[in-house]
Amino acid sequence: MSEILQLEPKALWKHFYSLTQVPRPSGKKEAIGDFLENYGKSLGLETLRDEVGNVLVRKPATPGMENRKAVVLQAHMDMVPQKNSGVAHNFETDPIEAYIDGDWVTAKDTTLGADNGIGVAAAMAILEATDLVHPAIEMFITVDEETGMHGAFGLQAGFLQGDILMNLDSEDEGELYVGCAGGLDANITFGYAEVSMPEGDVALKVSLTGLKGGHSGVDIHLQRANANKLMFRFLKTAVVEYEARLASIDGGSLRNAIPREAFAVITVPAEGVDDLMELADEFETLFVEEFAGVENNITLKVEPTELTTGLIPEEIQDDLINSVTACFNGVYRFIPELPTVVETSNNLAIIKSDGRKIELKSLLRSSVDSRKEELASMLESIFTLAGAKVVLSGGYPGWKPNLDSPILKTMTSVYENKYGKTPKIMIIHAGLECGILGTNYPKMDMISFGPTIRYPHSPDEKVNIATVGLFWDYLVETLKNIPVK
Repeated sequence: MSEILQLEPKALWKHFYSLTQVPRPSGKKEAIGDFLENYGKSLGLETLRDEVGNVLVRKPATPGMENRKAVVLQAHMDMVPQKNSGVAHNFETDPIEAYIDGDWVTAKDTTLGADNGIGVAAAMAILEATDLVHPAIEMFITVDEETGMHGAFGLQAGFLQGDILMNLDSEDEGELYVGCAGGLDANITFGYAEVSMPEGDVALKVSLTGLKGGHSGVDIHLQRANANKLMFRFLKTAVVEYEARLASIDGGSLRNAIPREAFAVITVPAEGVDDLMELADEFETLFVEEFAGVENNITLKVEPTELTTGLIPEEIQDDLINSVTACFNGVYRFIPELPTVVETSNNLAIIKSDGRKIELKSLLRSSVDSRKEELASMLESIFTLAGAKVVLSGGYPGWKPNLDSPILKTMTSVYENKYGKTPKIMIIHAGLECGILGTNYPKMDMISFGPTIRYPHSPDEKVNIATVGLFWDYLVETLKNIPVK
């Protein structure tokens, strides 16, 4: 890990390394909040922390730049806690084991936290620097972006003083983001009381593993397998043709991550065990063939286990299986004018039972509010017909593009002059905090950019080393060229 400290730009990488040492999963904001607050104060800069835990550090303009517009460098402090099964890593206490792998920095069997640790590290490096030219700077780091954008929602009007907001949370170098999708959470619940296992049945554990997963906004168009959907395809056949009964289900772990693994406990008549294991082999072969070139390591395994509790009642089991099978997942619609850009999608992220209820959590995204509402109505109808309780919550607005944005024009010009080519102007399907922040700061000019990060929200997450250098140089040069007030 110490090799990371030798990477260029050292000013950025040393802060990224320090962030890997501070546990910061979503929902655990105290330690990382204290770390950032103490950092701002250690530099002798004005440092504030609002009621929801967002951290703001203000740095004055360098001499001669006092007449330029003030810039907010914005990122989020939390990271998505995902690990490979069987890995003994506690995201609330253990540091991230980051290392260099060729042209990339990645982590050992866990998410890396480059999303959005690189953005935070860049802002920290700007605060610390004594040899850069820049206008007045506000480093604004939000809490719990990954689990509902609570920091952005909790921001009060008047807390920020900047004129321009640079969101440092996008994941392709050479691209400038000027818009994003809005989102909506679907929370679905089936209640039940357990029943006894039929006499003569035996219990089996079904494990579906090896999927890539990924970010449900950034990677949804890649058509990767959803572990929950594949598991329920198998379960439906097992129930219909092999008299299987469902005891428990545990698929997915985070609403904004495409589920990589799913586990179920079922029972079948003793004489049907061998047939069910053959069925699992057949489905594994089918899944591998269907996702050839997209997923390379799909594994479906059935093995004996012990039944520690009872079964889900048959009528609830059947309603659950049928509704999950019918539930739409993936890209619902592309933007007609930009046919490679996703407009509307759904990620059926989590399905878990606990002996009393089955909870399903889904994240809908769209850059068109009416389409988001249409898809939400579809999900609500499916699961209501199945007898579940459906609650739609946590909606947040998209970020409407402004192609006449002054900071967009400035950053386009800087990029062309520095790199000899024009950056791509993009709208991202993932949620960025800009749309929410804009509700309290409607006149603030906003843009988002970053280095190249691949497979965020999964243990395969990695950041390209060379693009971190390009991102840093671009940020530094842009700050020199901020327009006058």
